[in-house]
Amino acid sequence: MTTLVRCSALVFAALLLAPALVLGQAYPTKPVRVVIPWPAGGSNDIVGRIVFDRVSQALGERFVIDNRPGAAGSIGTVPVAKAPPDGYTLMVQSTTHLVNAYVYKDLPFDVVKDFAGVGMLASQPGMLVVHPSLPASTVKEFIALAKRRPGEILYSSPGNGSAPHLSMALFISMAGIKIVHVPYKGGPPSVAAATSGETQATIATVGTIVSQLKAKRLRPLGATTRQRLRQFPDVPTISESGLPGYERSPWIGIFAPAGVPKPILDKLSAEFKKALGIPEVAKVLSAQGLDPRYMPSGEFTALLRKEYEEYGRIAKVAGLRVE
Repeated sequence: MTTLVRCSALVFAALLLAPALVLGQAYPTKPVRVVIPWPAGGSNDIVGRIVFDRVSQALGERFVIDNRPGAAGSIGTVPVAKAPPDGYTLMVQSTTHLVNAYVYKDLPFDVVKDFAGVGMLASQPGMLVVHPSLPASTVKEFIALAKRRPGEILYSSPGNGSAPHLSMALFISMAGIKIVHVPYKGGPPSVAAATSGETQATIATVGTIVSQLKAKRLRPLGATTRQRLRQFPDVPTISESGLPGYERSPWIGIFAPAGVPKPILDKLSAEFKKALGIPEVAKVLSAQGLDPRYMPSGEFTALLRKEYEEYGRIAKVAGLRVE
């Protein structure tokens, strides 16, 4: 009797799983909308377009890009949160998605609970750089200078609550220094300020400062990543050059509304892995200062929960004011 009950239970479980498995095998059967809540031409847009072009070729269905910029990506995120969890609405978003929870007071969605992490596509390595006139050539020297001149060094960021802002806030907290934040409206103006000497330092994504580094208009002090960057192997990490344990590595990933069947998430995630393994795709991403970095759905979702808590602590240290 016990054996019969067990067999019946297994059969029942298999029947429950069958529709989802069939759905995953058939997906997609119509065009898929891919919301990119950032302007065309930016890192999120470039990553999304080249990866989904390959996924479209592999699966034989259109993945239609829909750019909806505004409010650090939160405007375009709204329709994704409200979309049916059927796999036909996806979103390309960055670390900013998590940070927005601590910047905007009345978001009409929960950045963690209302979304499923489909997979990570790339990391955005950053670098601490200073204006050449600043008498500091290493992270250790920069920290020592800031301690001798508290409140005198200005640092720029792409805006209040941006990933570079919080990366610098963590640096300031760990180093025990006091330098002054000057927010700008976007990455290029922030980098321009540091390049001109309007500010003396910034943490910027590598893709936005390659030309300035090559022209020696900015001096690199340290990479924000755990390991040295392939593009700049002679630049040490911040951790190894003066601030042990420091690491920040913003990313770009794919999201779906919470509740999308696992077979669909797994199918998409597998296609992302294949796309990132194509040399041409990796070359385009590297040219943008991005590191192709695949992470499957389960790991990515776990990372989202972990980093959500981490950014909450950093936001508190940074004294972020909710708008």
